[in-house]
Parts: sequence; structure tokens; C-alpha cells
Amino acid sequence: MSKYILAIDQGTTSSRVFLYDKRGRVVGLGQAPFAQHFPQPAWVEHDLEEIWASVEVSAKEALRSAGVPVHEVAGIGVTNQRETVGLWNRQTGKPLAPAIVWQCRRTADLCEKLKAKKNLEKKVNALSGLWLDPYFSGTKIQWLLQNKDWRAKAEKGQICAGTIDTFLLHRLTGGVAFATDVTNASRTLLMNLKTLNWDDQLLKIFKIPRICLPQIQPTSSEFGRSSGTGVFGHGVPILSMVGDQQSALFGQTAWRKGEVKCTFGTGSFILLNTGDKPILSKNRLITTVAWQIKGRKPNYALEGGAFVCGAAVQWLRDGLGLISDSKSVESLAEQVVDTGGVWVVPALSGLGAPHWRADARGVILGLSRATTKAHLARALLEGMALQNADILSAMQSDGNVKLQSLRVDGGATENSLLMQMQADFLNTKVLRPKDVETTVRGAAWLAGLQAEFWTEKDLQAMNSGEQTEFLPKLSTKDRRQKLGLWRKAVSHAVL
Repeated sequence: MSKYILAIDQGTTSSRVFLYDKRGRVVGLGQAPFAQHFPQPAWVEHDLEEIWASVEVSAKEALRSAGVPVHEVAGIGVTNQRETVGLWNRQTGKPLAPAIVWQCRRTADLCEKLKAKKNLEKKVNALSGLWLDPYFSGTKIQWLLQNKDWRAKAEKGQICAGTIDTFLLHRLTGGVAFATDVTNASRTLLMNLKTLNWDDQLLKIFKIPRICLPQIQPTSSEFGRSSGTGVFGHGVPILSMVGDQQSALFGQTAWRKGEVKCTFGTGSFILLNTGDKPILSKNRLITTVAWQIKGRKPNYALEGGAFVCGAAVQWLRDGLGLISDSKSVESLAEQVVDTGGVWVVPALSGLGAPHWRADARGVILGLSRATTKAHLARALLEGMALQNADILSAMQSDGNVKLQSLRVDGGATENSLLMQMQADFLNTKVLRPKDVETTVRGAAWLAGLQAEFWTEKDLQAMNSGEQTEFLPKLSTKDRRQKLGLWRKAVSHAVL
């Protein structure tokens, strides 16, 4: 009898594999980093072969640490960085070029040209729920297909174009399966939100042949089976594929309309569950598929993302050398009671929702001779929390809801000072679960549901554990003043 669910969490800087038992406990874990490539300013790339190798190493370690043979795995779930996209040979599986990462801004000029066409962005938004920004996959694929040889082969079906989930599936199944799920497809600018299929009008706008794109399936469904090569064994079903932020929403059991979560990772991403109907934003948020369980209607969400969150702390560490490790930013920031008038807008990869300014750059304002690295650290944390407050304000307006609480997850939530700032600037309690690994948990749960390994009642019971509450302490006057000055600071991010 199969006793475990294996979940792959393929992230921006590393891959991790978790092994869960019937009680929802993590019994095995493996992790492997991989290189980030920056060939020129504003360009970010990944090597697909390095990603695959990191997944294999992580899976091997997860199974070894648990002492579990792969034939005892009931199913595999995959969650992934979403908009990162690559091209590979359909027959050999060999990548044709480095993957273009979601943070990459190389298609900014292409997006501006498309925006210049009358009403085009409005049309794209109505069909896909997204805006014309280099963040999304569509213009990345279009850029890659500028290579005339690749375009010709793509039009003949000899090339696969896909997000990371699709590449991993192709490898896991020995090249047999070529598919994606509705959550990842909804990040490409190419899927119709209502039909849940590739849209002919969108394909024409971005000049992408349908034949090079994967089949779209429900999030929780059978995508294929492992091929017998390598660590994943033979015949293990892949039962879920889901974008990382949607996976975190599911892993937080934010299953009801109006429930919200924020994941603090490389960037920070906020999703509001809007039920089984998509809501188009009036405040330039994006509309996305939250998940779809096979045989059911899809769940939709409003989303706002800040491209830089934890990455800003890494910059403080690696770029400026002000801290020795990311965790020490909290103790450094606590050395001062306020920012000393310093403001940091962490727009190191442009501004995401609700601004969508690919040309924005990070800003530091209010420096004086009295400014110390502690003031900079505190101002950076405030900037991370304030950009989320902007997004949530727009989200509550679009969804016509009042935020009751914010569920948080991701590595940066270990920073209690940042969580308190978030509660203060939102004037809403912030709930941090004991287990902040909700992204990979969501993928595992979705696979487990498909395998009938767990029921929804089981999952709710497993998520009813201990959590930490952060209650707002800032006065209304101070909060309004802070938000007003923050918006002035943001205006300086675009030259």
C-alpha cells in the first residue's frame, strides 16, 4: 500500500522536495540551490538542466532521509515559480536556450509597443485577466521565437514552449506528457479565463503557435506517470501541478470567498479568493485561476504582487554588505525605534501591482548625517510592508470586501518585526501558522485529494494547529500619515 505523497517545490533560487505521511507530517526533505544568471542589466535567466538536476538531488535526499522507497509514494505534486518560461526540443527534451525568469524585464519595450495600440491592453485584460507587463510569460515566448529557426520548428510542433511545471512533467514522464494546469496557464497572457483554454485572439496578438503549447488540465488531475528513469521510479502518478502562489492559498485552507493570504518569498504575493467567478480589477490588480479540482468549477482569485520582498534583504546582504545573513536584518532594524526619516522603495525589479511600471527603480530618500545602517534596514522592512498595504487597499476595493485578517507564509514571515509592521499598516491582524511551508503543502494536498489519500476534512484538521497573531498597534493618525508619505516616496521610483 502506498503510504506517502511526494511534493516538488521548484522555486526561484532552489528546488525542494518534501515527503508527507498519512497524518500530513513531513518525514523527508531535500533541497538544492541552483545558479541565477544575469547576462545584462534587468535580464534574469535559469538553466533548465540545472533546475532538473536540483529537483533530482532534492528528491533523492528526501527519500533517503525518510528511508522510503519510491514505490511507496502514492502520488507526486508539483508547485513552481510561475511565469518563468523556456523552450526545449519535443523529441529529446533538450533545452534550446536559458529559461527567462519571471523577474526578467527584457520584454519591456515589446510590452510598451503593444500598449501603444489602441484598446489592446484592455482587450488582453478582458480575456486573460492580466496586464501587458514583461512579468508574464507571453512576451517572453514571443521574444524567444524571434529566432527564425525556432519559430519555424515551433510552428511544426517540434518545439515545446512552457512554464517550469510543464518542463518538469516532460522530464518526469520521459517526454510522454506535455501539459500544464489552469493556474500556470492563467499566467501566460494566452489563456482565456472563462474557457480555460488557449485563446485564438491572444495567440494572434503575441504571435505564438498553439501547437507549441501544452494541454491545459485541472490543477488536481492525473498529468502522467514517472517513466522509470532516475529517482522517481516507474509508474508513480503526477497528480497535481499548481503555481506557487495559488498553492499557498490552497495550503492555507483559504477556500472560501473573501479569504486572503500573502506569501513573503523572493517577492511578496497576495491572493484574495473570489469564488467561482472571475472579477476584473478596476485598480490594475490581476485576475487569476486559484485552482481547479477535477470535476468541479474553478476557483478564481484577485492577485497583487510586489516583485521584490525577500530579494531586497538579500540585496542588503550581498549588494551593500550591511548584514552577514538575511535573518540578522531584524535585529539590526530593532537597534532604532524608527527610520530616522529614511524611506526605501524596494523597486529593484520594477513596480508590480497596482502600478505596473517596468521602468521603475529602487529609491532611498531622507538620508542625513545621522542615518545608520540600522535606519536603512528598518526603512527597507517598512517598504516591504507598505507595498503590500497598497495592494490590499486596491484588493478590498475590487473585491468589495473588508479584510478580517491576513494569513501569511514564506521564509520572511519568521521576521516578527516585519509581521508587526504589516499588521500596523493594514490595521488588521496578521496570522502566522506554526508551519509556514504552505506553498509546498498546497501541492501535496491537491495531489493527495486526487489520489484519495486525504479528504478535505482531513486537510482542514491538519491545518488547525498553532498560529501566532500580530495585532495592529499604530494609531489611525500615524498610519494615515505613514501611508501618505509612502505614496509620495513611490512617485520617485519612476524617473
